[in-house]
Amino acid sequence: MPTPSMEDYIEQIYLLIDNKGYARVSDIADALSVHPSSVTKMVQKLDKDDYLVYEKYRGLVLTSKGNKIGKRLVFRHELLEQFLNLIGVKEENIYEDVEGIEHHLSWDSIDRIGDLVQLFEENDDLLKSLRDIQTKNADG
Repeated sequence: MPTPSMEDYIEQIYLLIDNKGYARVSDIADALSVHPSSVTKMVQKLDKDDYLVYEKYRGLVLTSKGNKIGKRLVFRHELLEQFLNLIGVKEENIYEDVEGIEHHLSWDSIDRIGDLVQLFEENDDLLKSLRDIQTKNADG
């Protein structure tokens, strides 16, 4: 299982490849606000662990293992953003909050949050009840 740091890299590489068709060391460094040398070290580790194939000066591609994990990590991130938005977390806090919690939740917890998101989306009355409670508590 990848470490939280490895997950950040895999997720970012997945997003770059999905959006641009490729991921260069410099793109990854910019996206994660780290030095290119740090990216190179991590990419070499991810290559060794079969998450991607890296050829110096030629770029990198995710393996099927890396692609599968990358897709799941992006799903987790988007689901947590959606959940925090649904429950009324201020927009300016959502990204940092997700970054702070995403590596600390089990996949079981992620799946249960997904169930809650689905419940709220399928039952407008529940979402309205939540908003009513939030308004009452804010006034109280």
